[in-house]
Amino acid sequence: MLTHASLRMLVALLAALAARSADAQQPQRKASPPEARVFFVDLKDGATVPSRLTVRFGIDKMEIAPAGVARPNTGHHHLVIDAPPPAPDQPIPSDPNHLHFGRGQTEAEIILPAAEHTLQLVLGDQDHAPHDPPVMSEVLHVRVDAATVERARTPSPPGATVFFEGLDDGAVIPTRATIRFGVAGITLAPAGTSAPATGHHHLIIDAPPPDVDREIPNDPNHLHFGKAQSSAEVTLSPGPHTLQLALADHEHVPHDPPVFSKAIRVVAEEPRAPDRPAAPAVAQAAPGLAQATSGAGAPTRTPAPPDAAVYFIYPPKGATIYPNTTVRFGLRNMGVAPAGVAKANTGHHHLLVDVETPPLDQPIPNDPAHLHFGNGQTEKKISLAPGRHTLQLILADAQHVPFDPPVMTERIEVTVMAPRKGGAAKAASKKRRR
Repeated sequence: MLTHASLRMLVALLAALAARSADAQQPQRKASPPEARVFFVDLKDGATVPSRLTVRFGIDKMEIAPAGVARPNTGHHHLVIDAPPPAPDQPIPSDPNHLHFGRGQTEAEIILPAAEHTLQLVLGDQDHAPHDPPVMSEVLHVRVDAATVERARTPSPPGATVFFEGLDDGAVIPTRATIRFGVAGITLAPAGTSAPATGHHHLIIDAPPPDVDREIPNDPNHLHFGKAQSSAEVTLSPGPHTLQLALADHEHVPHDPPVFSKAIRVVAEEPRAPDRPAAPAVAQAAPGLAQATSGAGAPTRTPAPPDAAVYFIYPPKGATIYPNTTVRFGLRNMGVAPAGVAKANTGHHHLLVDVETPPLDQPIPNDPAHLHFGNGQTEKKISLAPGRHTLQLILADAQHVPFDPPVMTERIEVTVMAPRKGGAAKAASKKRRR
C-alpha cells in the first residue's frame, strides 16, 4: 500500500514525465543566421494590384530547400494573407490564409478579392516551423483593383446575337445621334435581374472589346443601358469613331460565349446650317491645324477641346504586368484619326516608354522610346524587360505635334515581372486553391 509520501513522489514523477513528453512534441527550432531575411520582389507597401497576382519571393543569407530536407541555413517560403504572424514555436498552419511552398517555389500566382489585404512572408524549416530567430518579411498592405476581379460568366443561348439597327459600317451620323440596338435569340432584362437567357446592352465607343471575365467598365467609353433600353441618344465629338455592342448579364459581365456585335466605324459631323455649303469630300486642314511655318519657327499647334483627355485603359498606375503586355488607350471628347488626316478635334496616340515628356511645340520623335500609332490604333502589344518602367500617352495632330493645350497622361510607373520558368508554380497554386 502506497504511503502518503510515496504517492506524492509518484505524482511528481508522472508530472515530470508529462512535461518531458510535451517538450518532446514541441518542434526543435532551427537556428537562422542573424542577418537572414526574406522579402517581396517588385511589390511595395500600399500598391494597387490586380486580383490575379504573381507574387515573387526573395531570400538573403540563407538558401531555399524543399520541405522535409534538413540542411543548415535553409528553409522554404510561406505566404501569410490577411492573418497575423504565426506562432514561432508551432508549425505554420496550412489553410487559405497560410500558403505553403514546400517544393521550394520562389513565386506563385494568387487570386485576391477586391479589398485591402495584408501579405507577409515567413520562412519555415523542413517541418514548416519558423526558425530561431524567425525569418519574416515586413507586412505589406495592398489594394486589389475591383476592375481586375474575374467573375463567373452566365451561359448565353446558342445563336444569340446583338446588332445595330439602321446603322452600317462607314456611316456618317450627326454628332448627336439616336442609336438603336437589336437583339435576337436572347431576351432583354434590366441589370440586377438574374434570369436565364437574358442580358442588357452596353455600347463601346472608341475602345477595344471588354474583357470577357470581368465586369464591363462604366465610363464615357463604355455606356451601360441597365434599364434594358434598346436605343439611346449619344453625343460624339466630330470625327471618326468605332462603335460596338456588348450584351452582359445581371452583373454587367459578358456571357459565355460572349454576345458582341461587330465593331463598326462611323464619322460624326456637326449639323450644317441650311445656307452652309457641304464640306468638300477630301479632308482639308481646318483653321488652327498644325502646319509647317516658314523659317526656323516651331509648327503651329492645333487647338484641343479644354475637356479632352487621353488615358490608359490598361495597365493602371502601379500595375505589375507581364513582359509581353497589350497596352490599351482611351480617348475622351476627341476622335481618333490617322496621321496625315487633318480634321478638327482628332488626333492619334503616341506611347512614351522610359523617357521624359518631349517638347510640346515640336513633332514627337519616332524611335523605340516614342511609339507612334499613326494608323489610329487604340492598343498595342509591347515587350519590356523585367523591372520598373514609365509609360506616358500623348495625343498628337496630323503632323505628330502635341495639341494646345496638350492632351496627355501623367507618367505612370509599372513593374514588369520576370518570365516564368515553367508552369509548376502556377499548377501548385491552383491545386492549393481547390
